[in-house]
Amino acid sequence: MLNFIWVFCILFGILFALITGEMSAVSQAVLSGGREAVNLAITMAGVVATWSGIMKIAEKGGMISTLSNRFAPVLHFLFPEIPRKSKAMQYISANFIANFLGLGWAATPAGILAMKELQKYNKNKDTASNAMCIFMIINMSSLQLVTINILAYRAQYGSANPGEIIAPSIIATLFSTIIGVLAGKLLERRCK
Repeated sequence: MLNFIWVFCILFGILFALITGEMSAVSQAVLSGGREAVNLAITMAGVVATWSGIMKIAEKGGMISTLSNRFAPVLHFLFPEIPRKSKAMQYISANFIANFLGLGWAATPAGILAMKELQKYNKNKDTASNAMCIFMIINMSSLQLVTINILAYRAQYGSANPGEIIAPSIIATLFSTIIGVLAGKLLERRCK
């Protein structure tokens, strides 16, 4: 459906430019947009490489397992039906830590593996379990300490102070995560 919306918007824009005689503006926008996309992609590739490397160093150095152990009580509250030492909990921890550090791209592989492991504990394979739903809620609300990708975007586009959004983003993601988890837990109790 989204593909149709994009195609419609593009075709409508080109048709409107033809009617109004502004086709040169469309050509200019395509060229400058392509240039901006390449510049942004190169910037983001550097950011992704750097932070993925830092995440790998943290994993090899034992920081991920240490943080996972620290998160164990919270994770047990969120996922009481999942054994504490399971692979699912390890993947969930890695996913949460990566998201917390603003590394959504590094969190994705761990999130996929976590869902596969959570499916093993799911009694009804055709329906998402409570643990899967809570996991998705937390992922979508994405509590973040540092929003690396937004900082990179702001720096790329010339922000005088790219880091000024850190505190508001922490507050916003903290509230969205708390509200999401509370709503998920209330619905979980209601559906029992």
